Amino acid sequence: MVHDLSPFIIKFSDDFGLRWYGFSYVLGFIAAYFMMVWLVRRQKAGMTVDQVGDFITYIAFGTLIGGRLGYVLFYSPDLLWKFKADFPFWGALAVNEGGMASHGGMIGIVVACFLFARKIGVSRLYLFDLCAISGPIGVFFGRIANFINGELVGRPAPVDFPLAVKFPQDIESWPTQDFERLRGLESVVDKVGGSRDQWLEWVDKFRFDASARDHVYGMLKTIVMQIQEGNQAAKEAIAPLLTPRHPSQLYAAFGEGLLIFVVLFLLWRSPRKPGFITSVFIVLYAIIRITGEFFRTPDAHIGFQLFGLTRGQWLSIGMLLIGLFLMVWWGRSGATMINGWGRMRSVKIGRR
Repeated sequence: MVHDLSPFIIKFSDDFGLRWYGFSYVLGFIAAYFMMVWLVRRQKAGMTVDQVGDFITYIAFGTLIGGRLGYVLFYSPDLLWKFKADFPFWGALAVNEGGMASHGGMIGIVVACFLFARKIGVSRLYLFDLCAISGPIGVFFGRIANFINGELVGRPAPVDFPLAVKFPQDIESWPTQDFERLRGLESVVDKVGGSRDQWLEWVDKFRFDASARDHVYGMLKTIVMQIQEGNQAAKEAIAPLLTPRHPSQLYAAFGEGLLIFVVLFLLWRSPRKPGFITSVFIVLYAIIRITGEFFRTPDAHIGFQLFGLTRGQWLSIGMLLIGLFLMVWWGRSGATMINGWGRMRSVKIGRR
């Protein structure tokens, strides 16, 4: 299967329109709002339905700011001193360069919970729990959007693997990672209205001619765009040249999103101590992320690290240790139990 999905819901120009990635964030926050409203009404733990809307606003800012800063600090600190003449001018704000980091988004959510807990006088652990059970829904939508975008692609899969996907976006990395494969694209260039001879000339001059490099990158972008817009001839021509990959984004959508949500939802049917749901989320997310990274291609500019693990796996190992510690720490506390959604009694959880 050759991936031919467009990242745009509606396209107004070549580079501007409504994107599935942004829409996934909107869906995630909307789903989180309704999930929290449902829980708050049933649990009666000192937070009102009216406060949920304000809390979601805090969470939205925490997710977006933390997610972006997390990517910059954890994966690409060079963006801190990268400036250019075009909007948004500063590399740290250019979300199209690298995107967001889930670990950073979680840190941003923690900060938002602390601030909101102080504002309304409710337990920050309860706020953590509300985010922990609602967050996987947003993760599910986000990973689906990653798949639609053809980003965070999986590692090579066996040719006969039934779920394997070939991503045309791979060709955009060939100039720096697999240069010799560019010549093989001449038949594809022909199917998108380009000249084979001109293409081979640009490839020959790529290393010493800036204009040729611009033409090469422009043509690669055109190929991907035309396949997304339904150019069947280009799709068929490029298929034999691409590497079949694991759809790691869909694995993550199921594991980090749907599976964790179902487990946490079932666990919170009964009363739990504040922080329990959060600690289980941290442990489950870390384990699933560590496992999932074995099917995901690491960031090209980082690659594999100590013991052949990825940056995401090392961050998740640290997360796992923190989650296990918090599970024991919060489990030993004498805090009042929070109602589960299946068993209700009136209780107010103070600050903690």
